[in-house]
Amino acid sequence: MFELGRVVVKTAGRDAGLKGVVIDVIDRTFVVVEGELRRRKCNVRHLEPMQVSLKISRNAPHEEIVAELKKAGILISSKVVREKPEPAARPRKQRAKSPESAEKEKKPKKA
Repeated sequence: MFELGRVVVKTAGRDAGLKGVVIDVIDRTFVVVEGELRRRKCNVRHLEPMQVSLKISRNAPHEEIVAELKKAGILISSKVVREKPEPAARPRKQRAKSPESAEKEKKPKKA
């Protein structure tokens, strides 16, 4: 049922409702999907197969999968982000000055 190239819809998780293509079959319980959703290993219970099947190679790149989906007339949104954003710089905590060091800075140095 979930062979290589089968178009599926994710039914559970944060990617629910998004379309993808089976790009690798791990065993009878898990497959790897890619497309509108992230490239992930998914349980077949969380996928609903569509009747469309595409001709793709095992572990095909994202661009090839999107091109095949467009050829088949399956529209996918382009809002999927492929790159991880750069982490924001963390604010650094200023070390509190001790009263002794604060007094040393206030006193002028004797020559």
